[in-house]
Amino acid sequence: MLGHFKGSFLFTALCMAAAAWLGWTMTGSLLGTLGIVWIFAVLGVLETSLSFDNAVVNATVLKDMDPVWRRRFLTWGILIAVFGMRIVFPLAIVAVAASLDPWSALRLAVAEPAEYQRIIEGAHIGISGFGGAFLAMVGLTFFLGEDKETHWIGFVEKPLGRLAGVASLPLAIVLVALVGISRLLPPEEVSTFLLAGVWGLVAYVAVDSVGDLIGGGDDEAAKVARAGVGGFLYLELLDASFSFDGVIGAFALSNNLFIIALGLGIGAMFVRSMTVMLVEKGTLAEYRFLEHGAFYAIVALAAIMLLSARYHIPETVTGLIGAGFIGIAFLSSVWSKEEEETPVLAGAVSPSGEAL
Repeated sequence: MLGHFKGSFLFTALCMAAAAWLGWTMTGSLLGTLGIVWIFAVLGVLETSLSFDNAVVNATVLKDMDPVWRRRFLTWGILIAVFGMRIVFPLAIVAVAASLDPWSALRLAVAEPAEYQRIIEGAHIGISGFGGAFLAMVGLTFFLGEDKETHWIGFVEKPLGRLAGVASLPLAIVLVALVGISRLLPPEEVSTFLLAGVWGLVAYVAVDSVGDLIGGGDDEAAKVARAGVGGFLYLELLDASFSFDGVIGAFALSNNLFIIALGLGIGAMFVRSMTVMLVEKGTLAEYRFLEHGAFYAIVALAAIMLLSARYHIPETVTGLIGAGFIGIAFLSSVWSKEEEETPVLAGAVSPSGEAL
């Protein structure tokens, strides 16, 4: 198992060295440097511990993805996750919100981190609407899928399964949620929240459709296109949606762009390692409810993101809920597996033909 994480541990060591250099440059003292390294380590541990549901969902998509695009996700995708989402994305938010060019946004992040933090946090309403709507579509589509045969929490999933044939039901549920939550917001924030939510829905529909547009038909080439480009874009947007709260929440510990990028970048690398491990070891097939736990965690995260437009919900609560669903799903999978194997063991016979 540890072999899958060698690259992540090496990346962590390099990032820690960079954080130490940054701390010394900023403070010029050993104590100040240790303080920066400590913040970096806390960010890394939090991001890693709260990202297991992301890894499980990534693995569910990757196991059916074309091998070429799988490698591209695990190489190009990690660059996008570490560099794009942890550095470029916050800068883009500041640039748009403050009507700045990218270079000015970068200078603001370096020279005036407090103002940079204020602008990022001011964009929270839009981020909550977009990310919450996208993740809600991901989670609801799983539970309302027509080909879903395995149920974990039967009294919840079986009734939902009977509604699987209702066209556009997940879309309708998310739209109702967006309108309902918007009624709790101040008037000046309603349009921002609703518009961002609509764009989140558009992003999901676009990514869900791109594979069909590129590879229409039922031949092998069409299937590869759908499992390739479409899956790649879907995973990148999924990672972005998972990362929104982490990027915003990181400002509770530091408003330095580079410290946040280094700390959260570790989480992105460990998500990659966990994803590879889950795919190569066939963990999802062995523990059949693990996937369900991850999608329950996604629905919970979507609800929290949408509600966070009105209420403050600590990152720790979000992480504990996700970890709780996955942990319980794992235990349920183990118990279910043991129950299935028990009759086989009870009827087993020895090589001599005697019952055991």
